[in-house]
Amino acid sequence: MIYISEEESAALVTHELAFEAAREALVAAASRQSWVFPAVIGRTKEASNTFSIKSGSSNDLTGVKIGSFWSGNPARGLPRHNSTIVLLDHNTGRLRAVIEAGKVNAYRTAAADAVAADLLARKQAKVLAIFGAGNQAGFEVKALARIRAIESVFVVAPPSLRRDAFVDQIGEWGLQARAALPEEAVRAADIVVTATPSREPLFDAAWVGPGTHIVSMGSDAPGKRELPSELFPNAHLFCDLLSQSVQIGEFQHVRDEIDAGVLAVTPIGDVIAKRVSGRLSDTEITVFDSSGISLQDLYMADVLIRAKTPDR
Repeated sequence: MIYISEEESAALVTHELAFEAAREALVAAASRQSWVFPAVIGRTKEASNTFSIKSGSSNDLTGVKIGSFWSGNPARGLPRHNSTIVLLDHNTGRLRAVIEAGKVNAYRTAAADAVAADLLARKQAKVLAIFGAGNQAGFEVKALARIRAIESVFVVAPPSLRRDAFVDQIGEWGLQARAALPEEAVRAADIVVTATPSREPLFDAAWVGPGTHIVSMGSDAPGKRELPSELFPNAHLFCDLLSQSVQIGEFQHVRDEIDAGVLAVTPIGDVIAKRVSGRLSDTEITVFDSSGISLQDLYMADVLIRAKTPDR
C-alpha cells in the first residue's frame, strides 16, 4: 500500500502536473469508459464542519476523495480545507493508496478551470476578475496566468486584511492587481472566476460583455449559487460533468430548462477530444461550471504516485 503525506504531495504537485491530470480526467468523464457516482455531502454536530465524498472509476483507477471544511481549524494552526484520496486496487478492491491532498485539491480545481479556459477564453484575454480572496483564489489566478497573458486582476471581496494581503500577493507575482466592486470588475474582465461559498448571484448578467469567459467553481453543494441564471440563454454553456452539475453545481438552478432542452450544456471533455466545438466566435460569452469531479482526484493521485515512484 502506498502512502503519501500532505507534506509529500504538496512538494510533488505543480500547476503543470495538475493541468495534464485534469485534462485526462475531463476527457475520461466525457467517455463511456468511466463512472462518476453522486456526491455525498455530510456534516458533524457542528453544522459549520462539513465534508463531501466523491467516488468514481475509470480505466485502472477506482477510488474516493474525502474533502472536508473544518471552520475552527485556523485557531488550531491548521487549514480549514483538507482532502484525502483513497485508491483501491482495480482488480481486487483492496487498498492501493492513501494520499493526503489538501494543497493538491486546490491545484486540481484550478487546473480544471485552466484546461477549460484554455479552450474557451479568447486568446487575447488579459484582464481577470476573481470573486473571493479565500483559499482557492490564488491558485485560480496562477493557473489562469499560465495559459493566458494575464496583465491585470480585479479582486472582488469584502474589505478585509485578507483581501488586501491577497491583492499585494498578486502584485508580487508580477501582475497588476487592485480591489474592485462587482460591476467594475465584470465589465472590465475578459475572464471572470467566482470562488466563493455564495448562495446568491454575485453580479448582474447585463454587466457581462461580449467575448467574456466565466468560470463558476464555488457552487459544489445543493443551494450554492454564484451566477445569474439570466446569463445562460445568451451564453455557450459547458461543464465538467452534467449529471453532477445539475445536482450540486451551478446548473442545479436551471435543471428544468436543461431537462426540457431549452438550455444545452456541453461536457468540456468533448471539446478536449474534439468531438464538438468550444468557443465559436470572439464575441460569444462562454460559461464553465466547475463542480469538481472524483475523476480529477483519481487522476491526480495517479500522477502523484508516478512522480513519487518513477521506477514503479
